[in-house]
Amino acid sequence: MALAAKLQLRQSQSLVMTPQLMQSIRLLQLTHVELDRFIDEEIERNPLLERAEPQDDAASDQAQKSDAAPERDSAGDWFEGETEWSAEAISQKLDSSLENLFPDDPGTSERLGPDLTAQWKSAAGSAGTASSEGFDVGDMAAAVVTLREYVGEQIALASLSPGDRLIAGELADGLDEAGYLRTDLVEIAVRLGTDEAAVAHVLGVCQSFEPAGLFARDLAECLSLQLQARDRFDPAMKALVANLELLARRDFQTLKRICGVDEEDLLDMLAEIRALDPRPGLAFSGGASDAIVADVEVRAANDGSWAVELNADTLPRVLVDNVYFARVSSHAKDQAEKDFLAECLQNANWLTRSLDQRAKTILKVASEIVRQQDAFLVHGVRHLKPLNLRTVADAIGMHESTVSRVTANKYMLTPRGVFELRYFFTASIASAEGGEAHSSEAVRDRIKQMIDEEKPADVLSDDAIVDMLKESGIDIARRTVAKYREGMNIASSVQRRREKRALANAGR
Repeated sequence: MALAAKLQLRQSQSLVMTPQLMQSIRLLQLTHVELDRFIDEEIERNPLLERAEPQDDAASDQAQKSDAAPERDSAGDWFEGETEWSAEAISQKLDSSLENLFPDDPGTSERLGPDLTAQWKSAAGSAGTASSEGFDVGDMAAAVVTLREYVGEQIALASLSPGDRLIAGELADGLDEAGYLRTDLVEIAVRLGTDEAAVAHVLGVCQSFEPAGLFARDLAECLSLQLQARDRFDPAMKALVANLELLARRDFQTLKRICGVDEEDLLDMLAEIRALDPRPGLAFSGGASDAIVADVEVRAANDGSWAVELNADTLPRVLVDNVYFARVSSHAKDQAEKDFLAECLQNANWLTRSLDQRAKTILKVASEIVRQQDAFLVHGVRHLKPLNLRTVADAIGMHESTVSRVTANKYMLTPRGVFELRYFFTASIASAEGGEAHSSEAVRDRIKQMIDEEKPADVLSDDAIVDMLKESGIDIARRTVAKYREGMNIASSVQRRREKRALANAGR
């Protein structure tokens, strides 16, 4: 068989992702705040770009009002939030029974009696007062210092070798907004070509930084670091922190036995736990947070339909200065300067077209969402229809990925409140009678209403909720009900029955 070289012509089609096309796609998923920052950067690089008019002071005024809003006392009500428990990623939400544990838990009165309950409230009140004199979240927000910057300053002042300083920087990059370390030590060791023991040593140094609790890997470690900083991490407190799941269940008898303390000492220990901050990193999030401003506004039209409009405050106005281009290009000295000006003009025209296309795409997607969810706007969440990205994409003739980018981090102001565009996309739950499917969000709302209306003597189990939903035409599995209930941070029927009975007895 002879081998020979020859030429062949083939015709094919392919999509080339140019830098400008990639940038246009990226613009779709930017929030209006991120878009403003991007445009500011482009204006700095491109002399032919300018804003059509000075920015309105309303945005800055709104940001100042947001900063001046009353802050949540970190020690006073952190059990009422969505504290998470998992030792790996703190992915499990704190059990809802903790909401009533401090300080007016009716179950506490039932278990401890009136005398110790009064001591409980007094200890809890003093803990809340003491905490307000400590770390001031408002001061940090006013200083506009990020968590990474604050930690970086302490790394620079720490007694660390250049190699250890590099490890500390990697650890700081692994912090989430709550101040927890989300990066595995083994991964950092492999990435930096060192051993895990060296990384663990640097982690110990970083865990001594202020505020206490930073660089913890789970809730128990975060509380332990703060107690150590207060010199209150004795064996009894160590045993209490190691059994937070018993605290969530309010199993005081077991806790007293494990910690080796009496009821009065246990109350003091619980008051100390209450005074701690489970998310110390949030003290630095005030300067980086942005107020939610709706990208789309929906209002009732005179003809009974819905008027969908873009919020003018979120639309950047950018102009191309063609007069300046003509004046400068006529004085260009060489080809390099001409090429630079031509590139600036091309990029400026591209940006204005991309911004116009972005606005039209957002309006198109939002209008279709309003059309699909008309019943929700009229009657409320119970009438939210099942909807997915493909349905909207097919209706407006766009790709599903485009709709996904447009709906990311965009908000819609409706007569029923402000909602993220993604809120209107919910899973479908089949009808028990073969009729129209139900939205998962609407089913969640029904489950919540059923539980809110239940009586202490007739607390609904998950199976009972399934039966009631099927009677109303919703075909749902028990495990789905349990998942929705846990997602709304609602306790199990056993815990709810105990809490409701205790509340009823306390009211007599």
